[in-house]
Amino acid sequence: MQTHDVVNQVPDFSGHNLFTTDAVAVEAVARWGRADDVAGLTELGALAGSSEVQGWADDAHRDLPRLLTHDRTGRRLDEVAYTRSYHDLMRTAVGHGLTAEAWTQPAGSGAHLRRAVGFLTWSRAEAGHLCPISMTYAAAPALRSTPALAERWLPRLASRTYAPELAPFGEKVSAIAGMGMTEKQGGSDVRANATRAVAAPGGPIEGGETYRLTGHKWFFSAPMSDIFLVLATTDAGVTCFLVPRVLDDGSRNALRLQRLKDKLGNRSNASSEVEFEEAWAVRVGEDGRGIRTILDMVSSTRLDCVLGSSATMRQAVVRAVHHARHRSAFGSPLVDQPLMRNVLADLAIEAEASELLGLRLAHAVDSGDTEFARLGVALGKFWVCKRTPTVVGEALECLGGPGYVEENGLARLYREAPLNSIWEGSGNVSALDVLRAMTREPASVAALDKELSLARGHDRRLDRAIDAVSELVAAAGAQDAPWQARRIVEHLAVTLQAALLVQHSPAPMADTFVANRLGEGACGLAFGTLEAVGEAEVTQILDRTLA
Repeated sequence: MQTHDVVNQVPDFSGHNLFTTDAVAVEAVARWGRADDVAGLTELGALAGSSEVQGWADDAHRDLPRLLTHDRTGRRLDEVAYTRSYHDLMRTAVGHGLTAEAWTQPAGSGAHLRRAVGFLTWSRAEAGHLCPISMTYAAAPALRSTPALAERWLPRLASRTYAPELAPFGEKVSAIAGMGMTEKQGGSDVRANATRAVAAPGGPIEGGETYRLTGHKWFFSAPMSDIFLVLATTDAGVTCFLVPRVLDDGSRNALRLQRLKDKLGNRSNASSEVEFEEAWAVRVGEDGRGIRTILDMVSSTRLDCVLGSSATMRQAVVRAVHHARHRSAFGSPLVDQPLMRNVLADLAIEAEASELLGLRLAHAVDSGDTEFARLGVALGKFWVCKRTPTVVGEALECLGGPGYVEENGLARLYREAPLNSIWEGSGNVSALDVLRAMTREPASVAALDKELSLARGHDRRLDRAIDAVSELVAAAGAQDAPWQARRIVEHLAVTLQAALLVQHSPAPMADTFVANRLGEGACGLAFGTLEAVGEAEVTQILDRTLA
């Protein structure tokens, strides 16, 4: 029965190329990358915006991973079953080189930037499956501390062939990596690790000194991975180990999956609890130096936290602009109404600043600027991830009621938004890491100063913010510095974002950000509190956000 005409509805957001319509990403590749990478990224962007891939994402969140502890005869399985759509997402990510391929390319080739742009673009389609993709990318620098393991595993971690079946090393053409650090009693304090490692030479694993692990992990991510980097304690202290899922002789390793986490978001990705019953492992790095070894992995996963959060922001903001352009209320399109324009422009400059920071950090990895990357990643991990839930919540509100229902996709983004601020070190951990770097690693502070100095002279407000950095460096060593850590890190992060925008973004974006994030009386506590911005400038900001 037809009771009314359906009008004033917003068309589906599909068919957009999520790379070519992202000006920040396109310009980053032109500025720091290789022209040869554009075709592959364009192909990935078209897939990411297609209705077919949107269907994959919906399926992966509707049909959640299932834990299979035993087979039909009662034998232990410890496997996780995923929907076919999850495997389609994984196959695409692996097939476009988003795992460890960048680490196998020549230095300065732009491979890490290409991979970062691809990761950001594909994350906008569905973020959950990118957890194992990120850990596979990040495992490479940690494995390099033991050359024999790197030589053995890196070619498989860098492969563009997706092979999800559990099998021994000799039968695998590719591999996915997971991680296990967190335990019940410790959380972020991994020095409280209780899992015990005992040397057991002659194990059925090639590539180094073998041990047996007994204990548990409270968060064991991507449990169907082929290998895991795990922390356990020896007589020398906390040590890093590579734990294979299947041993070289074809037998299953003693990893007992207890349950899958029932998470707020990220539900397409299986996170588990595991117990090790004398599981075979091979040592990675020096005995007793496991935290130092695995920090090489954590640094790379933290970069992906910045990129993934930027992708979540951009997708939410683009959806808000799309909605406002097609929806009318109170006699005119939403996008023409002054207060809505204020909100959208405010969200747009935040999303651009976050994405630009993440891609600049990826370029730092390419160029070997490790000191800048070390401090910049910690800054970005704190600030970009911290801003994401607020940005997504505000974008969802732009859609009103339709934004709150599952069919529109914003609800899934909202559940995903807090994740990266928690994983790989919560906000407090990241903020304290920045303080530690500022006091113990003067070279990283010098690298930050060098980047900020490139933006001097553009705006007195930005110059004033840059001048204040030296005072904050001194404050980082004060007795009350931990109390002030978030304030210090926020200023550093926003100043760095402003400096990057001034260098690389159009004037409406950069000037609006500087005026409203660093100006006197700036930084309203809600989005949509921009000071006066010209109509033409707002139009340029919105057109740049969604062309």
